[in-house]
Amino acid sequence: MPAEAPRGVKLTFKWLTIIGIGEDGVAGLGDEAKRLIAEAEFVFGGKRHLALVASLAKGEARVWPTPFDAEMRDVLALSGRRVCVLPSGDPFYHGVGVTLARKVAAEDMRVIPAPSAFSLAASRLGWALQDVETISLHGRSLDLIRPLLHPCTRILALTSDSDAPTAIARLMTELGFGASRLTVLEALGGPNERLRSASAGTFDLAKINPLNVLAIEVESTSQARILPLTAGLADHLFEHDGQITKREVRAVTLSALAPRRGELLWDIGAGSGSIGIEWMLAHRSMRAIAVEADPARAARIQRNAAACGVPGLAVVEGSAPQALAGLETPAAIFIGGGGSDAGVLERALDALPVGGRLVANAVTLEMEALLLSRQTAFGGELTRIAVSRASPVGSMQAWRPAMPVTQWSWVRP
Repeated sequence: MPAEAPRGVKLTFKWLTIIGIGEDGVAGLGDEAKRLIAEAEFVFGGKRHLALVASLAKGEARVWPTPFDAEMRDVLALSGRRVCVLPSGDPFYHGVGVTLARKVAAEDMRVIPAPSAFSLAASRLGWALQDVETISLHGRSLDLIRPLLHPCTRILALTSDSDAPTAIARLMTELGFGASRLTVLEALGGPNERLRSASAGTFDLAKINPLNVLAIEVESTSQARILPLTAGLADHLFEHDGQITKREVRAVTLSALAPRRGELLWDIGAGSGSIGIEWMLAHRSMRAIAVEADPARAARIQRNAAACGVPGLAVVEGSAPQALAGLETPAAIFIGGGGSDAGVLERALDALPVGGRLVANAVTLEMEALLLSRQTAFGGELTRIAVSRASPVGSMQAWRPAMPVTQWSWVRP
C-alpha cells in the first residue's frame, strides 16, 4: 500500500501502471519500468508478455481472459492495489491504454510507453511517419483499407494474424492495385525480426509471423477502383436498382448536411446507402444508420458499405417512423425516401437535438408540398436542384434534364 504523505504534502497514489513492452522484452525496458513490474502485486498481460517479464515479476500473473473483457472488470476490481498491465508498444495508440483510460482517471495511472509498431516499421523503412497513412486492422474488417488506396500512397497496416497480408494482397489485386509493393515486417524489435517484400499481384510469402505490420506502396492500373476524396462519388461505384441519390444531387446534399467529426447520421429511406456511406467516408470518426424498409435494398446497402470501405455503417431494416424508435440521437438526418409517409418527417424533426441538421429531398409533388409547408412553418432553406446531361439525338447531342429535386435544409434552433 502507498506510503503516508509528509505533513502538508498531498500524495497521489497511482495504483495502476501501464508499461508498453516490445519483442525484446526485459532488455528493452528502463530501470523504472523494471522496478514497477517487480513491485506490482498483480501483473496483467497476454501469455507472451507475461513470459517476457517472468524473471522480473514477483506478483501474481493474470492472463487476459478469452474473449477479451473490454470492461476491464478484473483490473478495476483491484483498484487501490499495485497493479501493472503489459500491452504491446504504445498503450495509447490502438492499445489497451485507451480502453483503461475510459475507466481509470489519468491521475491514478502511471504510463511508460514503448515505440509503437508503426514507429518501428517507419524506422526500418526510412518512411516519414507523418506522411504515411496508418490503420489498425487488428480484429477489424480488411475492407477498411479501401478508402486509403490511392496511387503513390504509403500505408502501414497493423494486422491480426499471419493470413491478413495474403488476404490484403488478394483484395488489392482484385481492385486494380496488383502492382503495389507490399513489405511484411514481422516480430519487430525482437530476435525473430524479419522484413520481406513482394508485389500484391504476385504475393507468395509463406509462414508469416502473426505479429506483423504490412507496409504498402500503392500503385494502380487505369481501371483501379479508387474512391475519390470529394463528395459525390460516381454512381457506378454503388450497386443499386435505380433508387440512388444521383452524383450531383448527392454532392449538394452532403454539403447541406455539413458533416463534422464524430457525428451520427440517420439516413432514412436509404435506398443504395450512398448518402450514409459518403457521410462516413468524410472522416474515420463518422457514424451512420441507414434505415431501409426493402430487405433486398437493405442487403445491398451492406454490400455497398463494405465495397466503399465503411463496413461499420449500421443498417436497420424496417419502415419509418416505427423503425426509428430507440435509435441513438443523431446530429443530422437525411430523408431521401418515404418522407411523405405519415409521421416520418415529424418524427425526424422531434429526434434532432439543438443545432441538429435535417436535409430532405423531394422529387414527387406530394413530398415537395410537404417540404414547402414545413419551410413555411419552421423556416430553413429551400433549394431546387436541376441537372441536365448531354445525350445523343440522332447524329447530334442535346440536353436531357433529370427530374428536378427540391431540397429543404433546416437547423433546430
